[in-house]
Amino acid sequence: MHPPEFTAHFSLPDEEATGLLGAKLAPFLEPGLVIYLQGDLGAGKTTLARALLRALGHAGPVKSPSYSLVEIYVVSSLYWYHFDFYRFESPEEFVDAGLGEYFHGDAICLVEWPEKAAGYVPPADLCFRFAGAAHGRQAEGLARSGKGARCLRNLSRTWQEGGCCPSPEPSFSSP
Repeated sequence: MHPPEFTAHFSLPDEEATGLLGAKLAPFLEPGLVIYLQGDLGAGKTTLARALLRALGHAGPVKSPSYSLVEIYVVSSLYWYHFDFYRFESPEEFVDAGLGEYFHGDAICLVEWPEKAAGYVPPADLCFRFAGAAHGRQAEGLARSGKGARCLRNLSRTWQEGGCCPSPEPSFSSP
C-alpha cells in the first residue's frame, strides 16, 4: 500500500464528537468513494456511518451490518453500501458472497473490518482508524487517492474552522 496523500488526526472525546465528525465529512463525499472504517469493537465505526447518513437526510434506522454483511441506503438517489466483514473467517468469503458488484462509480461504500477481506475488497480512497485515548478516542484519517485527499482536506479545514481542532499526532499501529 502506498503512503497516504494526506493525513489528519481528530480528537473525539465522546460519541457526540464522533457524530459531529461524520456530519462535517458528509458534504464532501462523492460517488465512487470507498471508505474504510477501522478500529476495535465499539470504537465508533458505526457511529460515524450513522452520522454521515443522518447528515445527508436519512431518517430511518442505521444499524451495524455485522450479521447481514451489508446494509443498503438510498439518499438523494445515491446508493450507500455499509459493509461489516467482522464475521468473515477467510477473505474469499467476499467473493463467495458476490459483494464486488456493490463497488461501482455511482455509490459510496463504507467498509468496517476491511482487513478481513484483504486482497478482494477494493482499495480505500479514505480510511478512518479509531483508537481509544485517555479521554474518549482518536480518529486518524488517511487519504489514499486524490478524491480521498480532497474530502479529508475539506474536513480538516471545516473541523478547524468550527473550533473542533484536529488533535496532536497520536500514535497508531500499522494495520
